[in-house]
Amino acid sequence: MRFGCLGSGSKGNAWLIQAGGTRIMVDCGFGPREAGKRLARLGLDVSDLNAILVTHEHGDHGRGVARLAGKARCSTWLSHGTHAMLDASGSAPTSAQIVEAEQKFAIGDLEITPYPVPHDAREPMQFVFSDGACRFGLLTDAGHVTARMEQVLGGCAALALECNHDITRLESGSYPVALKRRILGRYGHLDNDSAATLLKRIAGGGLRHVVAAHLSEHNNTPDLARAALAGALGCEHHWIGVADQETGLDWREI
Repeated sequence: MRFGCLGSGSKGNAWLIQAGGTRIMVDCGFGPREAGKRLARLGLDVSDLNAILVTHEHGDHGRGVARLAGKARCSTWLSHGTHAMLDASGSAPTSAQIVEAEQKFAIGDLEITPYPVPHDAREPMQFVFSDGACRFGLLTDAGHVTARMEQVLGGCAALALECNHDITRLESGSYPVALKRRILGRYGHLDNDSAATLLKRIAGGGLRHVVAAHLSEHNNTPDLARAALAGALGCEHHWIGVADQETGLDWREI
């Protein structure tokens, strides 16, 4: 199994997971043309996708899903709430499978566990992927850590964890007060220290990859995110990967 990223941040998100001949995208906050360019950087074409999963309806995650799924002629998998919100905005995919949190399902060579997260969206979820030998856990867009999140992400061989902001930078920055409150709230985004605390609790001996994700370009830096996660593991900073907005993340084998 391997995973990569087309881009991660407030301007657009998309992750890729592959096992055997199965290739799944999680979210698409890019238009089909841009998504195609970014897929090509990882050696793939739009037609290589078998399915697109959607974590929630916010534009940086869902705006390009329907058009890309149509171009790829693949199915989409999302919660009822996410589908309802996309439908209300006229951007729901036509070939959709409704997913219930906690109900595992399989697509080709991958088993997927959807789990709920606290975020200001309608029925948001994140996913853990397994090829039967190892597991990759994806977590972005969550305002705080829950016991269930710790449970489902424990024992993963690879993790991508939201490190949206450094609290000090956000509080002293130029964002409007209302936006700061949203980000810092219990249904906003995880900061570096919260992600590090989660990582310290769930990291096991089989952990091979840790990637910081969904960094704010205004309220965080790769060095701050790396330092927080490396501190939780007691490892060198360079061992921590960062998925950025422009170049995403190259394939990582698990």
